[in-house]
Amino acid sequence: MRLKTFFLVIGLGLFFSWAPYAQSNTEPVRWETRLARVSPTEITLQFNASIANGWHLYSLKEFSDGPLPTEFSFAIDTLSVRSIAPMQSSTPTVAFDEVFGIDLPYFDRQAHFFQTFEVLDTSLTIIRGEINYQACDDRVCIFRTEPFAFVLDDSTSVTIPELQIDATDRARSQALTLALKNKEYLSEISAEAAANSSYWQLFFLGFLGGLLALLTPCVFPMIPLTVSYFLKQGNGWRKGMANALLYSFFIVLIYVLLSLPFHFLDAVNPELLNTLSTNVILNLVFFGVFVFFAFSFFGYYELTLPSQWGSASDQGASKAGAIGIFFMALTLAIVSFSCTGPILGSLLAGSLTSDGGAMQLTVGMTGFGVALALPFGGFALFPNALNALPKSGGWMTTIKVTLGFLELALALKFLSNADLVSHWGLLTREVFIGLWLLLAFGLTLYLLGVFRFPHEVVQPLSRLRKILATVSFIFTAYLFFGLISKENKLTLLSGFPPPTFYSIFPTTSDCPLGLDCYKDFEKGVAVAQAKNKPILLDFTGWACVNCRKMEEQVWSQPEIFNWLDQEVVLISLYVDDRTVLFEGEQFNFQYPDGRVRRINTIGEKWATFQSLNFNTASQPFYVLMTPDGTLLNTPIQYSDAATYLAWLEQGLGE
Repeated sequence: MRLKTFFLVIGLGLFFSWAPYAQSNTEPVRWETRLARVSPTEITLQFNASIANGWHLYSLKEFSDGPLPTEFSFAIDTLSVRSIAPMQSSTPTVAFDEVFGIDLPYFDRQAHFFQTFEVLDTSLTIIRGEINYQACDDRVCIFRTEPFAFVLDDSTSVTIPELQIDATDRARSQALTLALKNKEYLSEISAEAAANSSYWQLFFLGFLGGLLALLTPCVFPMIPLTVSYFLKQGNGWRKGMANALLYSFFIVLIYVLLSLPFHFLDAVNPELLNTLSTNVILNLVFFGVFVFFAFSFFGYYELTLPSQWGSASDQGASKAGAIGIFFMALTLAIVSFSCTGPILGSLLAGSLTSDGGAMQLTVGMTGFGVALALPFGGFALFPNALNALPKSGGWMTTIKVTLGFLELALALKFLSNADLVSHWGLLTREVFIGLWLLLAFGLTLYLLGVFRFPHEVVQPLSRLRKILATVSFIFTAYLFFGLISKENKLTLLSGFPPPTFYSIFPTTSDCPLGLDCYKDFEKGVAVAQAKNKPILLDFTGWACVNCRKMEEQVWSQPEIFNWLDQEVVLISLYVDDRTVLFEGEQFNFQYPDGRVRRINTIGEKWATFQSLNFNTASQPFYVLMTPDGTLLNTPIQYSDAATYLAWLEQGLGE
């Protein structure tokens, strides 16, 4: 439904149980709307939700591995109405959600949403739209679309007139409703959650970034100088050690404080941080910033904060006590920015383009600060270990330039995000891998001394350079053989390059792994009937990262691939496909409770199909069934290869 690309970590799919709630006459969420006129040209649209006891309505914030957020879609002309502020809501409760197994913001009992517009066209009389939302209790989840309309010459809202259902609409609506057999399998859908990318993993990534920063020329030489300063003060060894530990604490605190403004942004607009991963302009900006960072590592220029900041912080460091120590830590953060800035930029961009938003950034920043502070506290406790520190030298320049190559590789990831979202076809899988290959080979040549960057002194081939050159060459070879191989798997890089079907070469199949698949349910069923084969129904999405991971890491396993290639008819239904149906194929769909929804796009058709028959809106979602609608086993979602293979064997009777 929304394009999503992830940079640092990608959460795995989460699962929830199903029950035949669609047959109930009681809706768990009831909506009321009101219009408040602020001025002759400014209006506020209000949406109030009454939520049944035990049910949760989810917030505006989006989680790739959680529920669908509550979304408000307005059918308005931007020349007639202009949004003054983003959608606001009452404060949600944040707690552990039993259905999804993660901490989620949600509403219970009631929720309020507000949207303010400026009316530019005084002849405008009505604003229409729809609310798309998901609600869950402790065992089931539902997906609903609620239409609304506001009359601008009155302070009250009206209900959109019921769409008319004709014979054609009834026939097409009926075609979306399956007469499933063995429906008891649906109530057995596992609610167990796959391992989510935990905060510990994010902490480790930030910690790793901090360790890299320690090895740069801006930070490493300061370790022995700073520790010695504390230990040699006249207040005694114990006092010096305590001050060094306090200094370490303040280093961590400073980097944690840097993440706090993003929590305020997250609170003001919950979707602001999450939209970074799919916003073309912002991804292009990140691409440019990372290239800029890379060339600073190469030595063409140096990144520095305003000199006044360093001077003011240095003056504060002259004060006695904890305040002076805090300003010493702040001075370290400022003067080392030329080396730590690009690494922090990577951490910032990677955290904010994943789904945890500001909290992920805080966890990563904490890891970064701990790694940076660790040697100051550690050597204060064990001062004799200072003698084991290697001397500063050219090896730090080697580390810095190596980081420059890594920054360029990460910059290409952001350019790839923009390209995928816009379908430019510029950075296809082969081009992306080829550019990474050139960067890896260039790094290998640099480490072997074939060339050097400006202002860099010629260095002998040290042991460090030889080790790094070997690693870089192995990675270059891995990319090369992955590029020229027919499969082009590169499993270790899954999630970084574009998907295999986003290729520069024409392919005989636009399906994953070159499999035969059908993107229309009716056509796929007809083929399955003709071949007398069972159906693997694959609810997927173009922007579904977990779907790509399943295809590249699970479906590609030889035993599983053989099942998919030989034993089943694969029907892949893309629920986020925004392709508009031909006018003659659009229709009004009537739900069992009498609600009517207009189906305009391919994605809306298959999303409704999935929600109606399986009462779930998550992807990937796999169903094994016969052409006559008999379920062969319990549907499955994201899983590992062994579990998926066992599921196939169980359902297909092997």
